[in-house]
Amino acid sequence: MQYRPIGKTGVHASILGFGCMRLPVIDGKSDQIDMEQTDELFRHAYEQGLNYFDTAYIYHGETSEAVLGRSVRSFRNKVYIATKLPPGRAQSQDDMDRLLDTQLQRLQTDYIDFYLLHSLNKGSWERLNELKVTDFLNRALDDGRIRHAAFSFHDDLATFKQIVDAYPWAFAQVQHNFLQIDYQAGSEGIAYAAERGLGIVIMEPLHGGDLARKNPATQPIWDAFPQRRTPVAWALRYLWSQPSISVVLSGMSAMSQLQENLALAKDPTISSPLTKAEKQTLAEARAALLGRTRVPCTRCGYCMPCPHGVNIPGCFDQFNKSAVFNDRASAKRRYSNFIGKEKDASKCRKCGRCLPLCPQHIDIPAVLKQVAKEFA
Repeated sequence: MQYRPIGKTGVHASILGFGCMRLPVIDGKSDQIDMEQTDELFRHAYEQGLNYFDTAYIYHGETSEAVLGRSVRSFRNKVYIATKLPPGRAQSQDDMDRLLDTQLQRLQTDYIDFYLLHSLNKGSWERLNELKVTDFLNRALDDGRIRHAAFSFHDDLATFKQIVDAYPWAFAQVQHNFLQIDYQAGSEGIAYAAERGLGIVIMEPLHGGDLARKNPATQPIWDAFPQRRTPVAWALRYLWSQPSISVVLSGMSAMSQLQENLALAKDPTISSPLTKAEKQTLAEARAALLGRTRVPCTRCGYCMPCPHGVNIPGCFDQFNKSAVFNDRASAKRRYSNFIGKEKDASKCRKCGRCLPLCPQHIDIPAVLKQVAKEFA
């Protein structure tokens, strides 16, 4: 296993971290984690040198923390646990203390190595600031309940920089992969945080598994490269070649996934700088995927709010993903789960209010009609 420092914390973490949001479950029920399989995964990961586990209050219907705590109890002091404060549950500092104490109980530990503010965006950050969340973090650091404070992030670059500069964070956790180099914080945000001494933890390295599957758009590009690699290896190679990245999280629900990722994390060549040929191959793969995009939506949100409640950027995002990843079934499932009937494309009434607002000049009502047909 290879290890890297997390910012200025003095902690050296395995470059592969275990994300505990996609653990094996029973009968497809998210809140019924298969303990036998999970114990086997966690134990094998630990025995192979993985020492970083990432969970959150809300994962798996609020069962992930308890499962992790029970499973790693015998080697708790030899691994690092990261979990997260759910901003929506915190209306006061008393709530923050209560939530943290609950998490300590669930995890069966008296300290949390890395405590993150979960999924920050401009609105949640401003609200937490009003509640003086940094005072809470300082108090939890002082009394030993947490050892380092960090944040995970889902918003634009300007908001990211504002949060980075607001507090001496241990690290920033961002969504990043070779397809989404400019998404949210993006490459520029990663460089900005790293220059200021923050560690970088990566989530969604495989874009929710989309980049792990063989794709007719990219497979010929991978196959043309002299060294044969799986799509997973290419995705992780892109990330681990960047020395500013401390940990790459992967949500592994099967032993085969864990074994593949562990083998890659142990390969010293995977973390060497990208060659010119590798950069070109990754650029071609990215262009091939983006070339399948059907709607030039940048998710700027200028079209929102829709007077009829349609989640326009969300609809377009899944419509594009259906084509980009050649996987209509997964896109339809996300469309149903994350957008829902009250905000889906069928609610468009062709009022046209959005048309003059779109910087990309998309015929939004016409495309929403296509989206509704695609996912009917």
